[in-house]
Amino acid sequence: MNTPILNALRKYKDSNAVPFHVPGHKRGNVFTKLNIKFEDLIALDTTEVEGIDNLHAPETCIKEAEELASKAFGADHTFFLVNGTTCGIYAMILGVTEPGDSIIIPRNCHKSVMSAIILGKLKPIYIIPEIDDILNISCAITPEQVEIALKQNPQAKAVVITNPTYYGTCSDIKSIADIVHNYGRLLLVDEAHGAHFAFHEKLPISALKAGADIVAQSTHKTLASLTGSSMCHVKSSKVDIDKLRFFLQLMQTTSPSHIMLASLDIARYIMESSGQELLNDIIEMCNTTRLEINKMHGLYCMSKDRIGTHGIHQMDPTRMVINFNELGISGTQADKWLREKHNIQVELSDAQNSVAVSTIGDQWEYFERLIEALKELSDFYRDSTKNQQKSKVHLKPNDIPEMALLPHEAIYKNTEVAELKGSIGKVCGEMITPYPPGIPIIMPGEIINEEILKIINTCSINNIKINGISNNTMKTIRVVF
Repeated sequence: MNTPILNALRKYKDSNAVPFHVPGHKRGNVFTKLNIKFEDLIALDTTEVEGIDNLHAPETCIKEAEELASKAFGADHTFFLVNGTTCGIYAMILGVTEPGDSIIIPRNCHKSVMSAIILGKLKPIYIIPEIDDILNISCAITPEQVEIALKQNPQAKAVVITNPTYYGTCSDIKSIADIVHNYGRLLLVDEAHGAHFAFHEKLPISALKAGADIVAQSTHKTLASLTGSSMCHVKSSKVDIDKLRFFLQLMQTTSPSHIMLASLDIARYIMESSGQELLNDIIEMCNTTRLEINKMHGLYCMSKDRIGTHGIHQMDPTRMVINFNELGISGTQADKWLREKHNIQVELSDAQNSVAVSTIGDQWEYFERLIEALKELSDFYRDSTKNQQKSKVHLKPNDIPEMALLPHEAIYKNTEVAELKGSIGKVCGEMITPYPPGIPIIMPGEIINEEILKIINTCSINNIKINGISNNTMKTIRVVF
């Protein structure tokens, strides 16, 4: 049948790959565990007929489901999203700002935060995350950094924090919330990878419990809803709910998938009824696996020893960040090994690490296969003559490009395609984002420097895909003229 997307999906499903990646239901495994019947999806697909509620003006079943979710997650108001957490982030930022406002954000935020700044014609004020030079990853934002940013920029309307990061590191979000509120500002949290935090005491504190005003969560990433279904939670009397609701309607389709909405309802039900038990099992499996990996030659799985360093206040025990520095190979090499030799697919690989996402949908067999595969990899690369260590390049504080134009200003300027090698000193005309994790390395309006070219080259060497660069060869870039 000439249906390329359907064919690709069936091929991956039939491969029976071990899915250490999102979505959190893990090919429906969690539904099987709990004997939850999710009927024929095609038959359930419908529109706002009588008896089926309207997402943008909920009165019956959607309204009831959102109220149940707000109680489960500890919010005053909860809004279901069918355009992903991206639309929630757009809405929460646009809902508390006006064009021309300044907003404080971490430099390692997701591209959706940057996109919201462009849409809202805002001025970004960057906080530089602490960098772990050994693992070569951005970690957390400290309360002290937030306070300095607020003192230096008293005009800023709000503070955005990414918590946790893609690598599972968490800032001291409660202290940050206290500081932000002391300055009379709102705290917005991108908690895309932390929807599960509210349901187990061994997990980091949830942003809502810590005092965040608005939180956007990818329910599909770490819980059991369908891909693209998320939630936006509000816990603050200072948020204009009507304005937020308007921007949510503006950013979402007028033809929402009721199947996705139903999956959000199911995800909430699962966590309320069985979440504690399911998470307890997964945390134990992850901790056992982490210990086994750390016994292997040349491998290190990020552990609690990192807490207290690089601004890290807590860590998500369900996220396994495996570093291959001592083995002398890149994360993308390890990714290829796991996929091609052991049919294991991880969520993310970079120049030095691979990230395995585990959720309530996993089973011990998956972890056993990962341990076995990593032991084999460790033994194979033990011979140093086989090692080809990649260079360490990271966007460090002094590498942040100078801003010549505000991001939205650059978007409306005329641009041209320039050779990458000859682009140093020119103003970038596009958002360049290695994906995953989806963190821009340069924004429209910033001046291209040598370090940016090094990062792009490192991505190319390590087969890390880049969104936004003018073509897939990674040899040209769009610049303002």
